[in-house]
Amino acid sequence: MTVELVPAGEADKPVLENLLQFYLYDFSEIRGERLTPHGTFTYHYLDYYFLGDDREAWLITVDGELAGFAFVRGDLAEDWNVGEFFVLRKFRRQGVATEAARLLFTTHPGEWTLSFDHDNAPAVAFWPAIARAVAKGPVEVDDAYAHESGAPSTRLRFHVADL
Repeated sequence: MTVELVPAGEADKPVLENLLQFYLYDFSEIRGERLTPHGTFTYHYLDYYFLGDDREAWLITVDGELAGFAFVRGDLAEDWNVGEFFVLRKFRRQGVATEAARLLFTTHPGEWTLSFDHDNAPAVAFWPAIARAVAKGPVEVDDAYAHESGAPSTRLRFHVADL
């Protein structure tokens, strides 16, 4: 099984919009996301991932088949942050997310941060383990109420070495 990260371009926006529906559907269980009257979920930030050098959108593929996406953004301190990360259920529990995350972190050696909700049990198990696996040095853990929703969350900060 070959997991790859493919940079998403403007032409991939419709694909990402479709994948975001699955992602937000999964999140509706955790954060109570609501459907629009049209029966879809709303994600307000997709365009930002195509407007500047400080954000990137990636498609995740497995043996050439679409399997998910990842959004990352940089900040002025030259840290990178995982904005969104999603793997289709069909590909879960096969090491796809682990390999995709590892590939993602190696795109920008240096400082990384990511946050996850305490109510997101898969994320609670996954992100600390992958952060420890890729980090050179300690993984800082900060429990907070970081999201606009006020949901209890954990923020991880770690350094990824240049490979």
